[in-house]
Amino acid sequence: MAVGIAISKSEDVHYNGKITWFVLLSSIIAATGGIIFGYDTGVTGGVTSMDPFLSKFFPEVYKKMKGDVKISNYCKFDSQLLTTFTSSLYIAGLIASFFASPVTRALGRRASILIGGVSFLSGATLGGTAHNVYMLIFGRILLGIGVGFTNQSVPLYLSEMAPPKFRGAFNIGFQLCVGIGCNTAYLLNYGTQKIKAGWGWRISLAMAAVPALVLTVGAIFMPETPNSLMQHGHDQEKARRLLQKIRGTDDVQAEFNDLITAREASRTIKHPFKKILERKYRPQLVMSIAIPFFQQVTGINVIAFYAPILFRTIGSGVSASLMSSVVIGLVGMSMTILSMVIVDKVGRRVLFHIGGISMFIPQMMIGGIMAAKLKDQGALSQGYSLSLLVLICIYTSGFGLSWGPLGWLVPSEIFPLEIRSAAQSINVGVGFLFIFIVAQTFLVMLCHFKATIFFFFGAWVALMTVFVYFLLPETKDVPIEKMDKIWKNHWFWKRFVDDAQEYEDNKIMGI
Repeated sequence: MAVGIAISKSEDVHYNGKITWFVLLSSIIAATGGIIFGYDTGVTGGVTSMDPFLSKFFPEVYKKMKGDVKISNYCKFDSQLLTTFTSSLYIAGLIASFFASPVTRALGRRASILIGGVSFLSGATLGGTAHNVYMLIFGRILLGIGVGFTNQSVPLYLSEMAPPKFRGAFNIGFQLCVGIGCNTAYLLNYGTQKIKAGWGWRISLAMAAVPALVLTVGAIFMPETPNSLMQHGHDQEKARRLLQKIRGTDDVQAEFNDLITAREASRTIKHPFKKILERKYRPQLVMSIAIPFFQQVTGINVIAFYAPILFRTIGSGVSASLMSSVVIGLVGMSMTILSMVIVDKVGRRVLFHIGGISMFIPQMMIGGIMAAKLKDQGALSQGYSLSLLVLICIYTSGFGLSWGPLGWLVPSEIFPLEIRSAAQSINVGVGFLFIFIVAQTFLVMLCHFKATIFFFFGAWVALMTVFVYFLLPETKDVPIEKMDKIWKNHWFWKRFVDDAQEYEDNKIMGI
């Protein structure tokens, strides 16, 4: 049984064009949306490991960590209020992503990016000046609205602006910026926790305003994508001129014809969320749910949110735990750069498979070491702590190569224009839902599951690798407006597409 997909050369449609400075600069500004998402993800775990922050906003956690010598290593940070601080952003992002869909569809990708930047800027300001936990959490909600809008629109913007044969590299720029944001936060946390006066956490939270300001101002000057201009019924000649400008050539007729076809299909759709439930869109609907779900149950956000807390659990000091996070973040970012370089050469499926294996084995070994060596009291030896750091780095490298960047790339390129904004909202919303669930439950799970939590996430990694092998076709070198062919040629999904097409044909013929 064939599980992959092969697109014959005779079916390929090659668009003319090159990477121009215009499209490169526009994409770099848009990808800054990844920096704000990554910065917030990275800064959270750092500030929640700082004693002044805990003593001010979460005194019960601080007292339990400092005063209760009998409490299990795995339960020191178990606090629903503390996890609410982390996860409130993501439930806000979940809700905001569905409001972002009609905005992105009606006003364009740039409008959603601008709204997201302004909201995130407001949230960063409020968080940095917070005097009580309610201000802190309200600031997190504003941050969540910001990332809800930007995560919904930025990947679409990058995929639509990029030349098709470099689409993977351009889109992975978003995940690279997530890594840059995470590492910036890790390094800043490492520095600010050393401020003796105890207000370093304010700098960490407030500095999120810097990339948000760059994104907000930059969005004012960014062009809209040709796909979006066509969808909104703008003058075709205006869209053609923009396409010629971003492709660096006057010969864009093949791509422009596909945009016209996509626009006509999009105009017939009044309710995209209802449309995506139709049988012919079943592959896209499944992927818009499965890919973000699997991306979150890799366990990566356990590392991103709670790496400093995790290393304090196994006995490291604050400085050592934060520096461990820096090392982990740099490893993941370097592998994302490698993914950006090779994704359009080797394809998406190969990287998914390599990444799955690279994540599964370390998780099993981490769980085994912690189960055997870390008891409820005491700490791991320096040798075992170093071994865990190495294993987490291997795991992170696998994620940085595969599910990190590809979890954003693949959904952004497989949806047809008529359901693209709705499908991307489902993709982002599902992602935020499970980030929220993982963030809200991890500390409880760590307290009850202890070391076996790594076996739990490892099992999901094994399942998602099998899912990709059998059900996700290759999208490399397929133009974004011609992506329907991958489902028609797939051994499993073609039955849904063919049945739906036959039904529509019969309906037209009155059969």
